[in-house]
Amino acid sequence: MIKMQNIVILGAGSIGTALGNSLAVRNDLNVTLLSVENDVVDTIANTHFNQKYFPNIRLIPALSATTDPAVLKKADIVFIAIPSVAVVKYVLEIKHVLPENAILINLAKGFGCEDKIISECLKGIVGNPVCALKGPSFAREIINNSPTAFTLASADAGLCRGLEPVFDETNIFVDTSTDLLGVEIISILKNIYAILIGIVDAHFNSPNLRFMMFTRAFNEMRNILVHFGGQEETLFHYCGIGDFGLTALNDLSRNRTLGLLIGKGFFNEGIPNKVVLEGRIAMSIILRKLVESNMPETGYHMMLQLDKIFTGDTDIAGFVNKLINERY
Repeated sequence: MIKMQNIVILGAGSIGTALGNSLAVRNDLNVTLLSVENDVVDTIANTHFNQKYFPNIRLIPALSATTDPAVLKKADIVFIAIPSVAVVKYVLEIKHVLPENAILINLAKGFGCEDKIISECLKGIVGNPVCALKGPSFAREIINNSPTAFTLASADAGLCRGLEPVFDETNIFVDTSTDLLGVEIISILKNIYAILIGIVDAHFNSPNLRFMMFTRAFNEMRNILVHFGGQEETLFHYCGIGDFGLTALNDLSRNRTLGLLIGKGFFNEGIPNKVVLEGRIAMSIILRKLVESNMPETGYHMMLQLDKIFTGDTDIAGFVNKLINERY
């Protein structure tokens, strides 16, 4: 049986706080947020509010917060809820206090060291079991106690089954997958194609066209997923069509919002640098990997057209017309 009494969440931002608050409803779990933000930790500890991320939501008093990595010494499960670009560096800094049997569960979406997916990076720097947790989940919804779904992924099916009870009696529901690679890849791809859907919606606002492009994009995600060694069935878990639908079609999504800005003509070179946008950052890495692995361009036509928007090689009208009319 997996030990799960002591849970540490790396990061006290929106998703870390929301997840921690959900788990802290259980009296048998000790849940602690580990953050580098002193002001956030102080307000949680002293007022039970995260004034920076959820100023109007009173947190469960049992949820604690600290800036001291020593809290990890007793951790059974460690959720990683910090930006993807910071994961590897931070885990390297705190790995000396990680118990060797603590289970790492990655929520970050993106690439880590040497353009590898984060779970691969983690396996290269620690000996701990590594899982991923990805799904259609806005933090605002979680903290408001809305039922929320995730896919819990590990190459070890037994580990997945053993971890499912962590979410009992909470608003979190999980399905499981042994396709850890595929779950991580989809979590990156869905952000890229959400930008594309946003551009199309801003330019036309046509439900018919929206779902035409959504279907084509989903098929292109399938092509890339299988090409990189993921399993096609993973697309039909919560992390697949569920997370893509949420990210591509809901205006709370940052990547869809970027697409809407571009489609309305507000894009400039400063936007990607001012907002953390996993889709924009990851696209150049994905494209390079596709070229290096000799995938035919017809298999990722839509992503190529999106890249031309960011490089200035096409305008919005030309981009949308190519998506609609070009046969591939």
